Amino acid sequence: MEKTVEVSRLSKSYGSIAAVKDLSISLGRGEVFGLLGANGAGKSTAIECILGTKKADSGTVAILGMNPQKARKTLFERIGVQFQEISCQDKIQVAELCEITASLYRKPLDYRNLLKAFGLADKSKSLVSELSGGLKQRLFIVLALIPDPEVVFLDELTTGLDARARRDVWKCLSDLKRKGLTILLTSHFMDEVEALCDRILILKHGSTVFCGTVPEAVAASPHEHFEEAYLWFTDEEDKEDAGI
Repeated sequence: MEKTVEVSRLSKSYGSIAAVKDLSISLGRGEVFGLLGANGAGKSTAIECILGTKKADSGTVAILGMNPQKARKTLFERIGVQFQEISCQDKIQVAELCEITASLYRKPLDYRNLLKAFGLADKSKSLVSELSGGLKQRLFIVLALIPDPEVVFLDELTTGLDARARRDVWKCLSDLKRKGLTILLTSHFMDEVEALCDRILILKHGSTVFCGTVPEAVAASPHEHFEEAYLWFTDEEDKEDAGI
């Protein structure tokens, strides 16, 4: 399988605090990979270092065979990024924002088709400020897909969406995966992880505590269900029992 993202022994510290320790992952074309962990586990720092927006202390990263810090301009055309918190002009129409985004790329997808696929076609003339949190989240995914990326990074992609909307997003992403899109995502919804991810990696205090498939994670734990296994790996199970 062609490798699209390769990370080897990536580490990043802030003073005496190690945010990410010796992270190694390898993603193939058309694979959905879940980077999981409790809040503060190091997921955001890991993604920022992989994208090259933060400089790692040590380790190597290659996206589509390129160093993201040295080939930023070239990679800009070939990857998509959606973060849970994103800044954009509120007093702009959805279609206008999509048109501006599309103008940044040489061969963008037709944003009208993406708006339709993600249930936003009737919101094209709405101001971004008028959208609900869930609709904004869908819009941010559309913006990440406009460049027709080969690799896309999605942070908490369905936060704020209802059950129906979440499943619609899953279907769209599954269709894109079949066309060869590599997806690296973070999520706190374990049903989403089970539905989408080919493999997962669980971080705890910056260190890898598990890497493999969902069934392998369950088998490596004392539990029968993935959500319970995840809580066991991250120690969140103990916090819930203690009422923390």
